Amino acid sequence: MDNIMKHASPSETDQTPDDTDLGKHAKPRGRTPRRWLRILLPALLIIAWVTGAAVGGPYFGKVNEVSTNDQTTFLPESAEATQVQELQDEFTDNDGIPAIALFESDEELSEEQLADIEQVLDEVVDLDGIEDEVSPPIPSDDGMAVQAFIPIDSDAETSDIVSVLSDDLREAAPDGVTVYVTGPAGFSADLSEAFAGIDGLLLIVAVVAVFIILIFVYRSFLLPIAVLATSLFALCVALLVVWWLANWDIVLLNGQTQGILFILVIGAATDYSLLLVARYREELRVTQDKWVAVTGAIKGSIEPILASGSTVIAGLLMLLLSDLKSNSTLGPVASIGIVFAMLSALTLLPAILFVFGRTAFWPRRVKYEPKLVAEENGMPSKGFWPKVARLVQKRPRTIWIVTTLVLIAGAAAVPQLNADGVPESELVLGESEARDGQEALGEHFPGGSGSPIQVIAPEGDVEAVVEVLEDYETIEEVSITTEDTPAGSAPITEDGIEAMGPPGTPEPEPTVVEGNVLLEGTLSEPADSPEAATAVRELRAQFDETAPDAMLGGVTATDVDTIDASIDDRNLIIPIILAVIFVILMLLLRSILAPALLIATTVLSFATAMGVSALVFNGIFEFPGADPAVPLFGFVFLVALGIDYNIFLMTRVREESLKHGTREGVLRGLTVTGGVITSAGVVLAATFAALAVIPILFLAQLAFIVAFGVLLDTFIVRSLLVPALTYDIGPKVWWPSKLSRTPEKNTLSRS
Repeated sequence: MDNIMKHASPSETDQTPDDTDLGKHAKPRGRTPRRWLRILLPALLIIAWVTGAAVGGPYFGKVNEVSTNDQTTFLPESAEATQVQELQDEFTDNDGIPAIALFESDEELSEEQLADIEQVLDEVVDLDGIEDEVSPPIPSDDGMAVQAFIPIDSDAETSDIVSVLSDDLREAAPDGVTVYVTGPAGFSADLSEAFAGIDGLLLIVAVVAVFIILIFVYRSFLLPIAVLATSLFALCVALLVVWWLANWDIVLLNGQTQGILFILVIGAATDYSLLLVARYREELRVTQDKWVAVTGAIKGSIEPILASGSTVIAGLLMLLLSDLKSNSTLGPVASIGIVFAMLSALTLLPAILFVFGRTAFWPRRVKYEPKLVAEENGMPSKGFWPKVARLVQKRPRTIWIVTTLVLIAGAAAVPQLNADGVPESELVLGESEARDGQEALGEHFPGGSGSPIQVIAPEGDVEAVVEVLEDYETIEEVSITTEDTPAGSAPITEDGIEAMGPPGTPEPEPTVVEGNVLLEGTLSEPADSPEAATAVRELRAQFDETAPDAMLGGVTATDVDTIDASIDDRNLIIPIILAVIFVILMLLLRSILAPALLIATTVLSFATAMGVSALVFNGIFEFPGADPAVPLFGFVFLVALGIDYNIFLMTRVREESLKHGTREGVLRGLTVTGGVITSAGVVLAATFAALAVIPILFLAQLAFIVAFGVLLDTFIVRSLLVPALTYDIGPKVWWPSKLSRTPEKNTLSRS
């Protein structure tokens, strides 16, 4: 007893020999293999990760080289819009992205102003990144506006070119004329500018938020640095691998995938690190040998870390079943990030903790106090979580019934979530010149100017296709791609193809490629409006009857095909993810009932998060709707990550149940894991909330859904609902395993 008290005294535990001499369990000094292993293994691990991070770090500035935000590249190959996009390049030499320059005045433009505008457009071709086929100025019927189509080189940086083009046009425009640059190139530039903060602002906000939380959690300076290093090194190596896979065209990268990868790796690696550090702290209380403490921490945390990481990876890889490449490519990219998050938490962090020893917790070093641990019998009696455990012990049925009803009430608002797609003009939050320009364009020209629907049809079906297009009420003009005309196309009138030239000019011949022609229809409504989407669906239905081989594409059709594919993905992938996670939980917990309960509570938590989000999006932020992928991505992250916390809890509950019985195991597991899991939930919520700094509607909505859902799962589901439900059911929760038939030991009082 005196010897134990000696080691437990402050004077002994505050000394440094524990960190250098390995405590009383250390073997005598000497070049033994084990001593060399203790020195070399942590050193080699740290060197390997530092090298990987040093190589991968510079790739943060090179992501743009292998990423794209072109929506058509992410459509399934079978989509009509994809096929039209691929075929239309054969009809014209111009594969640039069209920008629409709009010159608008409050009164009718004078001849002098029109001449000045024409001169400005003649000089546009001298700008870098502008292709030669700039259209002549097209005046509006009211005479108050002029538009021109300016193709942007698709291989150049669209946002930079559009920015220079907009500045030059605005500077050279006549007095009294307002200039906008809109159209597909304008909206593409908006997206590129919005995603520009991913490499810098997003990472800074996420890292600072995590660092502040870790300082609060640990009351230490070294541990937060060690944990953040673990997360950032994992991200650097993951990005290095992903960059080369994208460079080899094995995966596709866009700004959305890139941002989610950054946040997911930082959040997951930090969560796994919190769990391992908590185990390390427990081990340091009962051993002075830091090697023993580190290996004990790894043994105690490796199963839940691997299980939770595998669950997330399994959920993410189910996205490979998606028809949308923007979804399917996220699966392997994010899975690579999770793999390195697990590896760094189980290799780099233990090595750093071994080097630091108890100093890692400075200035609040962990004391060696085996006597106090023995008195606590593995279950502290003071603090917040012991109080929660006693509450669960006293009123388990009341707690799980009340929390279930509260969650159901929140889930009741799910039908109010409008997740059927949003206009392209609403994808970017805040100011948008392209959006303002589109609104101004619609006041003077047909709303679909610059983004017509495109129809590729056999030459013999031209008359039938033209008849359908001309008879459709929202089609303002029909044109056909032609040869030997300056604009590359000519309008179709009642007399045939209109001759674009002085009187006597012969009627141009349509361009025919492998027996097909390309027609375009200009809609009276904006290309990203619900009316335009309806037009695409109805026209396709009519073509099925009159010209079955005709294919309809264009900007609007791309949006329609994307939305349809996303809805199909959502309906297919969500049930499969649930089934896969259920199987993983059965293998982990050796039970059927417990996994079923965990899945049910997590799904209920997800539904509540979506219901509350619907109320917030509609009533507070007044968002125009949501992309169909928002519920899918929210489900993947909330269910997979929500199950993580239940895994952290229930693996510890099962471990304690084997020793003390199920009900006492619930209380012990809740008490021991409460602090670390809550900290992990707050960290993950903060990292996902950081996505909101990127002014993209999809990411802002995903940030709120996941952040709110994680906090809901952390503080309500994992802290109250699951423990109370498990405690109320008792040993039968482990059915059909042998543990379900093990009688309770009743070593704790229910008072």
